[in-house]
Amino acid sequence: MEVRIKSLEVEMQVKQKGIELEVRTKDGAEQLGDCYATMTGLTWCKGKIKKENGVKVKWEDFIVICASSESLKAAVKAAKAV
Repeated sequence: MEVRIKSLEVEMQVKQKGIELEVRTKDGAEQLGDCYATMTGLTWCKGKIKKENGVKVKWEDFIVICASSESLKAAVKAAKAV
């Protein structure tokens, strides 16, 4: 996986515009999507989906998902089953 910061608009804290990470395949040939980190949470945009149409995750939910290896594995397993 290749991850790039496309737009870094950060002072000391992550603001509303946040930062945009571009996620590409290992060889960099294909864009898998963009991840936006803002002060309210994360937004995942698969492929070329616009930010407003992405999947939003509040920081509180992200923390619960990543609280342990077991909770992360369960979340990934549930997501793959859909």
